[in-house]
Amino acid sequence: MATEAQPLDPQSIEILKGISTATLTTVLLKKGLRNVWLRGTRPIRPGQPRLVGRAFTLRFVPAREDLATPESWASPKSTRGAIEAMPEGCIAVVDAMGITDAGIFGDILCARMQKRGVAALITDGVVRDLAGVLGTGLPVWCQGAAAPPSVAGLTFVDWQEPIACGGVAVFPNDVIVVDDDGAVLIPQALLETILPIAVEQERQEAWIMGEIEAGVPLPGLYPPNEATKARYEASKQK
Repeated sequence: MATEAQPLDPQSIEILKGISTATLTTVLLKKGLRNVWLRGTRPIRPGQPRLVGRAFTLRFVPAREDLATPESWASPKSTRGAIEAMPEGCIAVVDAMGITDAGIFGDILCARMQKRGVAALITDGVVRDLAGVLGTGLPVWCQGAAAPPSVAGLTFVDWQEPIACGGVAVFPNDVIVVDDDGAVLIPQALLETILPIAVEQERQEAWIMGEIEAGVPLPGLYPPNEATKARYEASKQK
């Protein structure tokens, strides 16, 4: 049974919009999570904003000739059905097994996602109808574009179940943050733990950048030694 999509509270969204994926990978690494960056998730165009949302998952498996047909697109269990189940503000995360010679979605499907208020499309595969996809305005992170349709290389299976995207285990309602460096996953159970740590890391690194601008050398500054930590804490009181 598909997992019910859950909304992400606006405060968490605003906090995470101010935290880079680079910072998040460091914070998650300190918590023991190394495999959180979804490989192959590159912005389809420059200048896409940092986005935050709950993962709405879709899964493809290798093409099987009796199932991966154009007729399958009319099935209730299809990419079309999945799109109609996507809630506003979610981030669609699609397991395409890294296949790059069949586009999972084209301009029409992306236009519908945009119309439904989906925040972004993330996949380790590719899209098709590139000019049209760009024209929809839907933010997309993927491995590029290919002309063949999905059924040329993939069979759609289901939505809102655990997937592997870019070598990362993604469960429905995990939190996705995506920017110019790609997509990073925050396990939903760790969100409340990660948020204050990530905010503090961004604040500290901004202070360190100011010290760099002032000419302070790196040893003892980054990573900070005890004296540097004391100066940083003092700066917070000003």
